[in-house]
Amino acid sequence: MGPLSKGNPVIVQILGICSALAVTAQLKPAFVMMASVTVVTAFANLIMSLLRKGVPGRIRIIVQLVVIAFLVILVDQVLKAYVYDVSKQLSVYVGLIITNCILMGRVEAFALGHKPWPSFVDGLANGVGYGLILLMLGFVRELLGSGSLWGFRVIPEAWYIQNGGFYANNGLMMLPPMALILVGIIIWVHRSAKSNKDLIEK
Repeated sequence: MGPLSKGNPVIVQILGICSALAVTAQLKPAFVMMASVTVVTAFANLIMSLLRKGVPGRIRIIVQLVVIAFLVILVDQVLKAYVYDVSKQLSVYVGLIITNCILMGRVEAFALGHKPWPSFVDGLANGVGYGLILLMLGFVRELLGSGSLWGFRVIPEAWYIQNGGFYANNGLMMLPPMALILVGIIIWVHRSAKSNKDLIEK
C-alpha cells in the first residue's frame, strides 16, 4: 500500500508534478498517461532487475536510460497507432516520461537491489499510485471546467446560465495553476489524515 498512500510518488515524494499539471485538464488523457507511466515503470524495473548483476556500476545510468527510452518509444508508437487523438493531446509529455523522476528513482532505489517479480510489482504500484492522482485531477478539472467526463456531457445543458439555468463552467479549472492548487489540497488532506491517524495510534 506504500506507493498508493504512504509513499505515493506525487503527494508524498513530490515527483512527476509537471505531467500531473499538464495532462489532467481532461480525464481521458490523464488515464492514458497513467497507463503509459505504469507500463514503462513496471517493465523498466523488471528489465533492470534482470540485468542488475551484469551491468557495471559506472554505466548503470546509461543502461537505465536506454531501457526506459526503448519502452517509452514503444508506448508512444502504440498510442499513435491506436489512440492518435489522445497521443496528440499528450504531445511531448509521453516522450518526457524518459526523464520522469519516478522511473529513475524506482530503478535506483528498488530494482537494482531486488529480484525481478518484486521489482515489477513495485514499478506497477508506483505507476498506479502516480496515476490515481492524475485521475483525481482529471475528474475534478474536466467535470467543473467543462461539465463533462471522458468527453461526454454530464452536467445538463438546461442547467447553464445561458439556457436560463444557474450553472457556469469554471474556466480556471482548465489552467495549469489550478491543477497545482488541487495537488496542494490533496497533499494537505493526505498529510492531515496521516497526522490524525498517528495521534490516534499514540
